[in-house]
Amino acid sequence: MANFFETVLTVLKSDQRFVAEDGTFLRNAVYEAAMKMDAKLIRLLLENEETSSRFFTDVDGVKVFDKTGFAWVINNRQFLPDSYTRFKNKIGLADESERLLSMTGSIEFVFPYKDCFLEGGQSTEDQKRGEVFYNETLSPDEVDRLLYPKCFSSAIRYDEEGKHKAVSTKDDDNLIIKGNNLLALASLKKVYTNRIKCIYIDPPYYFVDNKSADTFGYNSNFKLSTWLVFMKNRLTIARELLSADGSIWISVGKDGQHYLKVLADDIFGMDCFVADISWQKTYSPRNDAHGVSSEVESILVYSKMPNWKPNKLPRTEKMNSVYKNPDNDHTLWRTSDAFAPSAATHQGMVYAIQHPVTGELIYPYNGACWPLEQNSMLKEMSNWANYEFLDIHDDERRAQVCGVPEESIRKNVKAIMLSEPLESAKKKALAIIERGQWPKFFFTKNGYGGIARKTYLDDSKGKVVTNFWSFEDAGHTDEAKKEIVSIFDDKAFSTPKPERLIMQIIYVATQEGDLVLDYHLGSGTTCAVAHQMRRKYIGIEQMDYIQSLCVERLRYNISGGETNISADAHWQGGGSFVYCELAKLNQAVIEDIEAAADDEALADIYERMMKSGFISYKVNPADIEAAADDYAALSLDDKKRFLMEILDKNLLYVNYCDIDDEEFGISDEDKAFTRSFYREG
Repeated sequence: MANFFETVLTVLKSDQRFVAEDGTFLRNAVYEAAMKMDAKLIRLLLENEETSSRFFTDVDGVKVFDKTGFAWVINNRQFLPDSYTRFKNKIGLADESERLLSMTGSIEFVFPYKDCFLEGGQSTEDQKRGEVFYNETLSPDEVDRLLYPKCFSSAIRYDEEGKHKAVSTKDDDNLIIKGNNLLALASLKKVYTNRIKCIYIDPPYYFVDNKSADTFGYNSNFKLSTWLVFMKNRLTIARELLSADGSIWISVGKDGQHYLKVLADDIFGMDCFVADISWQKTYSPRNDAHGVSSEVESILVYSKMPNWKPNKLPRTEKMNSVYKNPDNDHTLWRTSDAFAPSAATHQGMVYAIQHPVTGELIYPYNGACWPLEQNSMLKEMSNWANYEFLDIHDDERRAQVCGVPEESIRKNVKAIMLSEPLESAKKKALAIIERGQWPKFFFTKNGYGGIARKTYLDDSKGKVVTNFWSFEDAGHTDEAKKEIVSIFDDKAFSTPKPERLIMQIIYVATQEGDLVLDYHLGSGTTCAVAHQMRRKYIGIEQMDYIQSLCVERLRYNISGGETNISADAHWQGGGSFVYCELAKLNQAVIEDIEAAADDEALADIYERMMKSGFISYKVNPADIEAAADDYAALSLDDKKRFLMEILDKNLLYVNYCDIDDEEFGISDEDKAFTRSFYREG
């Protein structure tokens, strides 16, 4: 084989296109030529007996080029073994044959079996439970079936008049969906692709501590690789759902933040990264902290398309308090810097202005320039006295301001100089100071100081969004927990986010009527805030508390119940939402297995499984019967693992394509609702 590689190399090097000036073989140039079915390359390979017989097949007298086989040879480790450029522009995992996994059909997925949300019966977020799933390998065909759109069941509409059976839904309905969030997201694609304006998620965090095993409960005991796969599968779909002007906001702890950033850069694109916002989650440092007290939490922000612009935040009374009116102008204003940055690249805006009172020459400070070009600035200065352009030969001084050598400074940039005697100009300028209503560019210190600029309150449309959100503006964790307790008394939720934080995100990212999605709904804060802010929303949660927390919290909103943001949102009640569930199949069996307390209960479940036929096609029931003694010797937990493994994971929920199959028992009402959801009713 080595001799053949040498032959291939000799043949290819005879074409100068594939050899650099220093003699280096250009492997990538060859690969690109092969992919383009380059005629010269093909003729070259045909002319050599060995390469012709290896890379071409004779079909009825016609030589057919095997470009896949050729590509495998030139990308093989034994071909130029010392070349570090072997995979230039080809980044990814390779198999033992040096083929990139992305170019093969063998892909390993772990998400269904490393997904805590597949555990049934979990009623509280912090309930610690043992992992009962193993990693499995699914072929692409199986994954496709797993992510088919699902049927819905148990649809109920909630409004001011109470709750009613829902047999249909429409575009402007708010939705709360119970079910595995990965499969629910996949079901949303059919209707909501490119429609979601804002996604906010507070997913389970990755923590460095307590991860010795490749396992997790909802307490975030992830292995890093597991957590990243868990996030990736959902974020990939989330991006598809975002509108062209949409954005996604991801709360993440310090341990996982930098890993998630790399993953999100790949999914959304580095040019779509907006910000890493530091939210000050506590109002005081922890005295019992080991090392540096952690007072902030990250919110990674990405947009669907580059150059996304956030809405400005509403102005506060504190912000407006700095605006005054000392000169009896038409409105309130504050003093602002008269200069702009980037002098070196705006040399035509670096020039002298003569002071009308003192006569001194005023230049921008080093590195800065005037904010207006000369004609506009001349007009502004003419409000104080008579001015003209004049060449004062100040290239040296202008070069100093710009930070460039004098020989590099732009030439023929004139100064703005008085065209009347200084005493006359001084008299005019001081009279204007005394009169009031000063021009937009004014002189400080009663006319004797430097140039400043007015910024009018009427022109300040809002507060610029920064990457630091203080607890004073966006709330803190204690505030969030008190919000839950104030509504539900003793029903606490260990890791809620404050309403003010979510309100700020939604305000920055959306307008009234826009659609907001949270597929890690938790205590329901995102949807509750969106409801009060008159946005449309979709929330997804699998835990049983979706009924006792999320639904009841939204009903509280509808009734006009007061929350932390009600006054700011001018909320007095009203609105509606539709609650529905993914129609369970094997998911119901999983929940029964997990809840089974003894072998007898598991035996009943096993019998049901065999009768239903909803077990994996990989499993031969006869083999199970033959190993009955081995099964009986297993512990209760291991029996649970076994039963869950043999279930067909593609049938966790009923696929929409099977809606009319009587075997799955979808009611007429659920059929009507499901078809309405997919806009096919």
